[in-house]
Amino acid sequence: MSSTGKKYEAALAKVDRNKRYALEEGCKLIPETKVAKFDESVDMAVRLGVDPKHADQMVRGAVVLPHGTGKSQRVVVVAKGDKAREAQEAGADTVGSEELVEKIQKENWTDFDSMVATPDMMGLVGRLGRVLGPKGLMPNPKVGTVTNDVAKAVRELKAGRLEFRVEKAGVVHCRIGKVSFGGDKLTENARAMIETLLRLKPASAKGTYMKSVTLSTTMGPGVKIDPTPLVTEFENR
Repeated sequence: MSSTGKKYEAALAKVDRNKRYALEEGCKLIPETKVAKFDESVDMAVRLGVDPKHADQMVRGAVVLPHGTGKSQRVVVVAKGDKAREAQEAGADTVGSEELVEKIQKENWTDFDSMVATPDMMGLVGRLGRVLGPKGLMPNPKVGTVTNDVAKAVRELKAGRLEFRVEKAGVVHCRIGKVSFGGDKLTENARAMIETLLRLKPASAKGTYMKSVTLSTTMGPGVKIDPTPLVTEFENR
C-alpha cells in the first residue's frame, strides 16, 4: 500500500489541481499520471447541465471512437436466418434467437459487453429487461443496437463503438482508451466524445450545458479539462 501511495502522490504532483487544461495538453499529461504497472484505461467524466429526471433532458447515444477503446468487445446478436448469418460473418461472438434468450433468462448469463437485435426479435428480447436493464445491456434503437443492419452494428461495436447515457447526477462516464494510446490518439478520441455530447444537447437544457470534463487513468488522479474552446468551436461551425 505504501508503494502505491507514493506512486499516486508522485502522479498527483504532476497535476495542477487549480488548472483546467486544454484538451490536447491534458491528454498528453494523462499518460504521465500512470500509477499501475498494467496498461491503465483512460476514463472521461463529463458533468452536464441537465436533469435526467425529465425525459426531454435524457442524454443517451453512441459514438465510434477513432482509435477504439482499447478493450475487445464481446458482442451477442439476437437474430434469425440471413440476419444471423450476416452477424456471424461480421464477427459477432454469439448469435442466436429463442435458445439464446432462454439461456440469458434462466442462467442470468451476461458474459458480453453489447447486444444487438433485429426489430422482429424485440418481442422476445423484451423478456430480458430485468436481467439486461440494470447492466445497461438492453438493445435500444436510439443507440443503433436494434437494427436490421446487424453486420454494420457488429463491426462498429468491435471497432470501438461506445454507448453511453447520462447518470442521475447529470454525469456521463466513458472510457476513451488506454494509457498506451499516447496523447494524440487520446485527444482525438476525447474530442469525438465531447462533440457527440454537444450534438446531443437537449433543446430544453438551460444555462451552461457542459459544466466540467475530467480525465483520469484507472489508478491515477483526475485532470480537469477546459471544454470552453471546444464548445465555442462547435457552436461556430
